Amino acid sequence: MNTRGVGLLLATLGLGVIGLLPGFAWGQNGSASPLPGLDASPIGKVLTATGPASIEHATAIIVQANLPASNNSQTKVGDLVYRGDIIQTGPDGALGITFADGTSFSVSSNARMAVDEFVYDPNGHSNSALLSLSKGTFSFIAGKVAHSGDMKVDTPIGTMGIRGTAPRVQILDDGSVKFSTLIEEK
Repeated sequence: MNTRGVGLLLATLGLGVIGLLPGFAWGQNGSASPLPGLDASPIGKVLTATGPASIEHATAIIVQANLPASNNSQTKVGDLVYRGDIIQTGPDGALGITFADGTSFSVSSNARMAVDEFVYDPNGHSNSALLSLSKGTFSFIAGKVAHSGDMKVDTPIGTMGIRGTAPRVQILDDGSVKFSTLIEEK
């Protein structure tokens, strides 16, 4: 057998062995498993939705196509939010989202927010949340994670620790951030 034949035989055997490994998939089966490190349990829900808005799930494969304006992927009331999601609104869009701990977010038009981390156990003391705001205006009322754990909100100019406040964050087109807050009474 010549060198080329031996190489082809070894490559075929190698591919055959790889095909037997459980971690490799050559085709599609009926269920998709989430990416490692991501939880498949919902952590929030859309309560209000107007205008163009979308939630991009981290465990989904995103395919972009040129579709007509009546796209059915529009975010609507009742849609679930998961850890790792990217939430975006269009020019006339707005969303109201509530999280499992009672945190409520109002997301304005032309906004983008990532849910980087969200861990909440009603009986736990290691709760945590990290939300990254990159553009737009956001108002929110902090829930139980802020009171019983570590809630952080990241912006282009810094990260805020939230401990029971009702902030309004506005990220302007030039990258500057305006921040105001109301203190919740106990």
